[in-house]
Amino acid sequence: MKNLFFLLAFVVGFSLSANAQQDKSKRQSPPDSLTVKIASGATIKINYSRPSLKGRELVTLVPLNQVWRTGANEATTFEVDRDVKINGKDLKAGKYSLYTIPGEIESTIIFNKTWKQWGTQHKPEDDVLRVQTLTKVGNPEVEMFTISADKNGKVQLAWGDVSLSFDVK
Repeated sequence: MKNLFFLLAFVVGFSLSANAQQDKSKRQSPPDSLTVKIASGATIKINYSRPSLKGRELVTLVPLNQVWRTGANEATTFEVDRDVKINGKDLKAGKYSLYTIPGEIESTIIFNKTWKQWGTQHKPEDDVLRVQTLTKVGNPEVEMFTISADKNGKVQLAWGDVSLSFDVK
């Protein structure tokens, strides 16, 4: 009887632990999302996870001139329901993973066709579009990585004192 009790307690404890791990809101970098209908009529949906600085230097978390997953955990996804232009370049309607190559003066935003994956699994041969954007430094400090978008189609990535943006038309 004692063995049965311990076995049952173990199974219940293991189940609770597994369920807690499945609850993404309890992650150190919790998930977030946004949906914006822009002036052109297209709808932008972005799903990402939000890492925090926690006293660390941004450049140690996001090294310059290296592909960064643009968030944490699973790949950040960028979805549009219509064909759009990103900084003047064509992007077909669909769902993409979003990566970034940060630079001191200019950064690269990457739209990759493989969206259902862990964020560190970027394959350049699956890139659909790359656009350049200015790197803006010296902004008000943002502790937790944040993506925002407005009705004019401006998408902004902000973390630390750095921000990048691109236009969706």
